[in-house]
Amino acid sequence: MKIVKWGIIGCGNVTEVKSGPAFQKTPNSALVAVMRRDAALAEDYAKRHNVPKWYSNAIDLINDPDVDAVYIATPPSSHKEYTVLCAKAGKPVYVEKPMALTFEECNEMISACKAHNVPLFVAYYRRSLPRFLKIKELIEQNKIGTVRHVNCVLYHPFEERYDDDINLPWTVLPHISGGGIFVDLACHTLDFLDFLFGPIQSVLGHASSQLLAYPAEDTVSMSFLFENGIHASGLWNFASFERYDNTEIVGTLGKISFSTFGDDPIHIQYANGEKESITIENPEHIQQPFIETIVAELLGKEGVNPSKGTSAARTTWVIDEVLKEFRNLKKP
Repeated sequence: MKIVKWGIIGCGNVTEVKSGPAFQKTPNSALVAVMRRDAALAEDYAKRHNVPKWYSNAIDLINDPDVDAVYIATPPSSHKEYTVLCAKAGKPVYVEKPMALTFEECNEMISACKAHNVPLFVAYYRRSLPRFLKIKELIEQNKIGTVRHVNCVLYHPFEERYDDDINLPWTVLPHISGGGIFVDLACHTLDFLDFLFGPIQSVLGHASSQLLAYPAEDTVSMSFLFENGIHASGLWNFASFERYDNTEIVGTLGKISFSTFGDDPIHIQYANGEKESITIENPEHIQQPFIETIVAELLGKEGVNPSKGTSAARTTWVIDEVLKEFRNLKKP
């Protein structure tokens, strides 16, 4: 290949700005086909984004000879199905996060892609964003010394759209999303910490629904331990009075504080009392730096994409561990 020609399965909201245009703006990349079950919406997306083909059936897109690689941007409940179909067709797969409903499904996806010798990329794109690479650089430069522990906190108010039993968003329907807003958002933080410090080996925690507004959890607290000995804790609540997003990485010489979402400054506090703030804005199409690494790898150029099925599956394992008690209570 001299150029990677992409097809998208599920051209919904996430593809409008975050990812879709990046396939066209990345060098040696082109978006040639999109699919959505509603043919009219697929056609509308294609025309607005100058995509030559559109489909209402995923199989037709996967089997299109003009499509070299497939981006799966559907809810997690269909990630495994479409990934396996792409693997059997010999098409490299780029799948949205979280990778699948469960760790078991992740492993099935990895096995299918391995069996058919196709790469599997997962959209933990913070691993390629300049803002987050700066945090990794600060740690590797020993700016805060030896890291001892990490604390993650994310909470925000209950949103009206979750107060409609008949039209609940799929993000809080566990049979489609795998859980609630925790699964949708916390996976980004947990994966980035895996990127910084390696695998998490132990997880203890609690999940509950404090509001009983929807079937999924709305509150999660956990403690976890990395294989390298770093301790960590986290709290996620989606029924609080305001929005707050902060992760602290504490070392022997200082600490780094940052938000997972948005592009707030990275704050550094040193043991001698000095403070520093670093502002790095996110790109317009937030997935573009990540997509550029995928295209480079598929074309055999320098650089390797930092988020594969094997690393992404580890984050799903962490989520499974902390939610298993809550899930068991919800079983009929």
